[in-house]
Amino acid sequence: MTKMKQFDVTPVAARLAEKPVTLLQFARSAGRNMLEVIPAETLRETYVRGPLNIHYFCDPEMITELLVGQGRSFPKAKFTKDIIGSAVGNGLILSEGEKWRQQRRRYSPLFAARNLPTLARYFAETGSEVAESLVENEGPVDVSQVAPASTLTNISRVIFSGNKEVSSEQIRVGLIEYFKYISDISLFDLMGLPKWMPRKKWLASKAPVTTMRELARQVIEQRRLENRSEPRDFLDFMIEALKTDFEDEETTVDNLLTFVVAGHETSANALAWGYYLLALNPEVQNKIRREIRSVRAEGLVEFSDLESMPLLRAHVKETLRLYPSAAFFARDAAEAVEIKGVKIEKGDALFFPVYSLHRNEKLWEAPNHYRPERFLGATLPRGQYIPFGDGPRICIGAQYAETEIMVLMASVLRRVHFSLGEAKMPEPVLTFTMRTSGPLVLEAERAP
Repeated sequence: MTKMKQFDVTPVAARLAEKPVTLLQFARSAGRNMLEVIPAETLRETYVRGPLNIHYFCDPEMITELLVGQGRSFPKAKFTKDIIGSAVGNGLILSEGEKWRQQRRRYSPLFAARNLPTLARYFAETGSEVAESLVENEGPVDVSQVAPASTLTNISRVIFSGNKEVSSEQIRVGLIEYFKYISDISLFDLMGLPKWMPRKKWLASKAPVTTMRELARQVIEQRRLENRSEPRDFLDFMIEALKTDFEDEETTVDNLLTFVVAGHETSANALAWGYYLLALNPEVQNKIRREIRSVRAEGLVEFSDLESMPLLRAHVKETLRLYPSAAFFARDAAEAVEIKGVKIEKGDALFFPVYSLHRNEKLWEAPNHYRPERFLGATLPRGQYIPFGDGPRICIGAQYAETEIMVLMASVLRRVHFSLGEAKMPEPVLTFTMRTSGPLVLEAERAP
């Protein structure tokens, strides 16, 4: 295993709950930052019994049993459905049972490795444009804005590209408002109160959702009319899959928006935190840059190049360990089970604090330190590292996301050097995904 010099600077970490949290405190704090209500004890213990019927799991064997074994069919938590249901409908994220199985089977081919070279070309174009902009405008840059702008551009290219009815600006503005809407978590949803009770969101109107749904319908309809002979982007692959497996229009819209949400937020957060970690560790950043240049010194980075960039891949994995975009998820127990002596009753809330799992001191050496070499040739126990979940409901776009992050990062790092400036670093905040609590300002300059 390659050894690299470690720096004493510890990356910023979240502040978890040091004291027991009441249900009302849980709902109030979780709406602002879910990390504030996760017990800090989950960083030190692999199983924590929460209040009422809540269980926190950081034990790899228990997690595997609940996601892959006995609990593999347990449904998504009700409060998760209440929070994002109005935005993503009944697509892959939230559907259950046979409806979910049909959708999973229908859309799995979209994310097959054979499609990634085509999509990677779009990612590389975006990465090259970002790199060019940064070297032409050296100085302080907020990477928490640059990163989502990059993935938003990718979405426009791989899903909404070449649309004559809908402009790229309409898509950009629509998506920004859409993401704002779904990131506003309702206190009442977290408390599990009835759906008929008014939410603050209602006052803001559902226009961001209805607008994006209408735009999605338009681009799907127009692309179907084009009837391209060869798929050229993600939407083409999606429509191709539906030619042989019928799906009603509303579910197709649900899934298109589901892929948009998952493909934008998660990758953007990983990019921002990844640039920050490299600014914090310049020696590793220089090693990765040399690796990238040795594989693809100029021209667009290609999907096939990534195989020869093990250090970059290890960096991405370590970034997702320290700052997993999906830092928390939950299931509802559909039946009573007992795992490793822990009794779980039907209806219990099963919480998987991925942030704590990835930093648990019983599972990781120096858990709060940045050490990408952990992922160079090492094999981890199943259930210990789950940035994309596990089991039947593991993120369908995991390979897509890793490809997007690596291609964008390789394209940028090849030409740009990031360093820390005077700006204070923000903390991680978890709402819909784990993002920065404020601007993440780094110094960007042309790499030597």
